Amino acid sequence: MAASGLRFEIMIDVVLPCLNEAAALPGVLSGLPAGYRAIVADNGSTDGSAEVARTFGAHVVAVPQRGFGAAAHAGLLAATSDVVCFADADGSFDLRHLPLVADPVAAGAADLALGRRRPSRAGAWPAHARLANALLAWRLRTSLGLPIHDLGPMRAARRQALLALDLQDRRFGYPLEMIVAAARAGWTVSEVDVRYAPRAEGTRSKVTGTLRGTARAVRDMSKVLAR
Repeated sequence: MAASGLRFEIMIDVVLPCLNEAAALPGVLSGLPAGYRAIVADNGSTDGSAEVARTFGAHVVAVPQRGFGAAAHAGLLAATSDVVCFADADGSFDLRHLPLVADPVAAGAADLALGRRRPSRAGAWPAHARLANALLAWRLRTSLGLPIHDLGPMRAARRQALLALDLQDRRFGYPLEMIVAAARAGWTVSEVDVRYAPRAEGTRSKVTGTLRGTARAVRDMSKVLAR
C-alpha cells in the first residue's frame, strides 16, 4: 500500500500507548517516517519497554495511572506538534503509513482521520474483536451519521482541537469517546485504508488477545455511547 503523495515539511508527533511491548518496539519505531516523532506513553511496563523506546530515539512519557486512555491522553499532553497521530505499539501497524491519516488533516480535508484496518493475512484480526468493532462502528453510523466502518486505532487530528474536546475516559473507551465527541462538535471525520498485520511475535494484545479483553473494551465503549 503506497502512502499518500502529499508531504508537509512539519514535525508530527505520534502517540504510542505502551504496556509491555519491548518485543514489538524495535520494529515499530524503525518504521517511523521522516518528519515524525514517536512519543511512547509507557503505562507501567515491566519488560524494559521504556529503555527500548529510548534506544530507538522515542520520547518516553511515564504514565502511572493505568488505562489505555490514561496513556493516550498523557501522550497527547506531551505532544507539541500541530497535527498529532495515534497508533498501537504492538507491531500491528506499519508506521510508514502514517501520512495516509496525517495528510488529510494537515491539508484541511478532515478534522479527524481514521485508518480503516485491512488485515494483511488471516488471523491478523481475531473474529471476536472484529465483530465487536463492526458493531460499534455500525452504531456510530446509525446514531451519529458518521461514514466509518472501523474505530481506527491509527488516527490523526489537530492537537489543540483534541484538547478542546476535553475527553474524560481513561480506559478503553477513550478512542470511541474521541470519535463521538468529534462528531458532536461538528468535525469532518474521514476514513482511509491501512494495512493491519498480526502483532509482533512474543507479544499479546490487552484487548483483542482474549474474549475477556474484548468484552472489557466493549463494556468501556458502551458506557461512552450511553452518555
